[in-house]
Amino acid sequence: MVRRLGFATMILLAASHWAVPSAFASDLGSWAKSITYGAQIEGGINANPARPDNGVNFGQFFGDRANQPQLDQILLTVNRAVDTTAHDYQIGFFLQGMYGADARYFQIAGITSNAISSRYQFILPQAHLDLHLPWLTRHGLDMQAGILTSPMGVESYDPSLRPFYTLSYTTQYSTTFEHVGGMFQWHVDDHFSALFGVDTGNQVSFGGGDNNHAAAGYFGVNGSGLLGGKFSFTYLGRVGPEDAIRTLGKQANSSQRFWNDLNGTYKINDKLSVTGEFNYMHDDGLRADAYSFVSYVSYQITPSLTLNYRGEIYRDNTGLFVTSFLGDTSYIRATLGKSAYTQSAPPTTYGALTLGTNWHPAFGHHVKLFEIRPEIRFDRSLNGTTPFNDLRNTGQFTFGADAVLGF
Repeated sequence: MVRRLGFATMILLAASHWAVPSAFASDLGSWAKSITYGAQIEGGINANPARPDNGVNFGQFFGDRANQPQLDQILLTVNRAVDTTAHDYQIGFFLQGMYGADARYFQIAGITSNAISSRYQFILPQAHLDLHLPWLTRHGLDMQAGILTSPMGVESYDPSLRPFYTLSYTTQYSTTFEHVGGMFQWHVDDHFSALFGVDTGNQVSFGGGDNNHAAAGYFGVNGSGLLGGKFSFTYLGRVGPEDAIRTLGKQANSSQRFWNDLNGTYKINDKLSVTGEFNYMHDDGLRADAYSFVSYVSYQITPSLTLNYRGEIYRDNTGLFVTSFLGDTSYIRATLGKSAYTQSAPPTTYGALTLGTNWHPAFGHHVKLFEIRPEIRFDRSLNGTTPFNDLRNTGQFTFGADAVLGF
């Protein structure tokens, strides 16, 4: 009997020895099957009837070259999303590459900033490990670590996630773009989350790819599903040195920049929604301030046609923030405190009004997205300065359009 039990025990141990790897292999296979792949391409043109001599639409990053068609971006994405509502551990990743004219403004110094120096450049806007941890509360904690796109503000570098071809002044000059670090979201309950993170700085990395020797970080709160599910908001604050040692000397390591962005969206009905964004930024090293308000209205005329409005007032108190970068590498060179070919204006209060439509028919047949977005935009100095069209005019008209195709 003892021998039989011993033999049976050996059989069970052997079975369990092989069952564990089989279960692991099954889970790994299921995990691998949940990986998704995507591609997206965007091209556009931003016409300026004033035809500035330097060929640049002042105060605009996307579509900055006046009257010149361009390949804005090609996005290639590999992603394994985590279920943020799960009650167990989840692991995933997000890897994305971008090639095109837009990449000039989203470079991270020391990573891809020296790869290409022409108008069309390459970047890794996102390359991060994602974890969902069932800790502290029923909804748990989410973490992203690696190369991260900024969580701040309303508008995104991804054209499928924003209403217009061009960007607001607030997005360009008063929110961050790219980071190397970690970001956390702690889901307190069904409606509220605490946000916090730390990184090397806005669009810098390590060693020679850093503009100072100090870190920066986020703190904030997000609310969703409020007022009967119609209202959501996000506040993000950020503090840390962002100026270059080449510009300020050792003082750059301790001179803090304070960013504050509050935005909220209210869905009036199935067709109409409104968004407001308040932003305030102060830089100790530059002794400079900027504050702004942006309003958005979106109205869905038909299932495939949406009308969009954006109105903005942006105050650049010293003229040190709103800048046009005239060279292909000027933006990242300026970030590092190096000499750069730029054009700036005196202290100015900018007003900007943008009207546009988004035609987005559903094609199917592996076409996940197709949209065409014409827009008309008018920018104006509200305090009499002349920042536009080679520093000659108080105002600037642009007529832009882009097309986006995604698979």
